[in-house]
Amino acid sequence: MRALEGKVALVTGASRGIGRAIAERLGRDGAVVAVAYAREDAAANQVVKAIREDGGRAFAIRAPLGAHGDAVALWAAFDEGVREFAPDGGVDIIVNNAGIGSSSDLASISETEFDTVFAVNVRAPFFIVQQGLERLRDGGRVINISSGLSRIAMPEKMAYGSTKGALDTFTLNLAKELGPRGITVNSVAPGIIDTDVNADWLRGDDEALAWAASVSALGRVGRTDDISGVVAFLATDDARWVTGRTVDATGGSAL
Repeated sequence: MRALEGKVALVTGASRGIGRAIAERLGRDGAVVAVAYAREDAAANQVVKAIREDGGRAFAIRAPLGAHGDAVALWAAFDEGVREFAPDGGVDIIVNNAGIGSSSDLASISETEFDTVFAVNVRAPFFIVQQGLERLRDGGRVINISSGLSRIAMPEKMAYGSTKGALDTFTLNLAKELGPRGITVNSVAPGIIDTDVNADWLRGDDEALAWAASVSALGRVGRTDDISGVVAFLATDDARWVTGRTVDATGGSAL
């Protein structure tokens, strides 16, 4: 039996990058995967197709984040899609991956941009969990995708880093809140990962690539499967005694 057979997972921001890798890995491990995404219908459908072609089960739910009521809308879409796979409507694994991956520096960021970054990166995960509690089964998992910038200073991305620090604090408190139900809550903090988000400065620039590789103690840029593997572990029963932690998955960046 696969490690997550019989489980239902929700992954936000799952149409590309790290979110896609997580969704596909959880699908390979046996979970039914709700592929939540904001805009890219074709990309999300491709993820669902890839999971199904690999022998898994999945469905897509369009759920933009960042506005009041977004969590309610997300769970309404989940309820509709999950009926085919889990008639009780339950969920075992919530992966809060969706987020805005950068922000302007202190001198140039506007109040509007600041509010938007916090709305997507902090408020949305908070209320996704709040609104999902009645669906989240005992013994479940909440996994928040944080960032190495919650511990590494990078002033030019100060607002973004602050959202990830807030997410880690949310993780810590939520683990205490949900512990009596056997639910574990952890953060995973990636470093520099080769995704389309970083493509504009990382790919095709040998100097940038060399610098990015040098940041890690392991001497290379991270891959999406470096992160999905950590998430997959935290989702299994093997991680049942790990909770309230931020798992550094930066490849030893800035040690």
